[in-house]
Amino acid sequence: MSELQTLWTNNVLARLRQGLPAFGISVRGIRSGDIAHVAKASEHHFLFVDTQHSIFSKESLYQIAQVSAAIGIAPLVRVRSVRDEDSSLLLDNGFQGIIFPDVNTVDEAEHAVSICKFPPTGRRSVAGGYPMFHFSAKPLSDVTSHLNHETLVAVMIETEEGLENVEKIAAVPGIDVIHVGTNDLLTNMGLTGEFDHPKIKEAQLRVIDACKKNQIYAGCGGNRDVQRQSSFINKGVQFVTTQTDIAFLSRAASTWVSELNELLDQST
Repeated sequence: MSELQTLWTNNVLARLRQGLPAFGISVRGIRSGDIAHVAKASEHHFLFVDTQHSIFSKESLYQIAQVSAAIGIAPLVRVRSVRDEDSSLLLDNGFQGIIFPDVNTVDEAEHAVSICKFPPTGRRSVAGGYPMFHFSAKPLSDVTSHLNHETLVAVMIETEEGLENVEKIAAVPGIDVIHVGTNDLLTNMGLTGEFDHPKIKEAQLRVIDACKKNQIYAGCGGNRDVQRQSSFINKGVQFVTTQTDIAFLSRAASTWVSELNELLDQST
């Protein structure tokens, strides 16, 4: 094992490379590193911090990334698009992977890789030090090579156009995960909310097949049902966003108050 590997290995990529599933919480409401501790306590493996649909300050993102990394939870972030100018900045400051939404073409997938990877794979700019290595001075050639190997790049398929091009997208060097955005893909198909429709099941299986052929990893997102998630995992999905932090909190709070009211009704 190299010195850099002893300092930092991306735990999610390690699980995926071992053929194991990885579970992530979609983070939309909690804006502190506390969510990383919740993830660890609930046996999740990564955070999917959603800056596409929620507002986070850069300082909050930095804190979430640092706390997560320190306790072995991989901090990943969904940016606003493949054109999001903050993508490489987030990687420089502790995030271990980027999820790019709404990727429809090979050109967009190649652009995603170019943002996240250093030359010769991409065109990411080199910084003087990185928090995952405790800002220690290491040979830059070793650092950039290790970061290229350990930085996760995921692209989301959320339209019929993206699905039609998924085999070509999966073949783009540097892509690690193709993540199905189930809600948006269903809406694009004119099937909003129809999670059991044959077309969305076929779409997920098509993504799984494309990933297997290119030795990368299939993801399932927005499909918030344990039975459906487990079914797709059994078929080859490895990268799963289980539920949002808001939904977890809301469900637990609702269950608690419902049980409390039921007991109070019984006592009257």
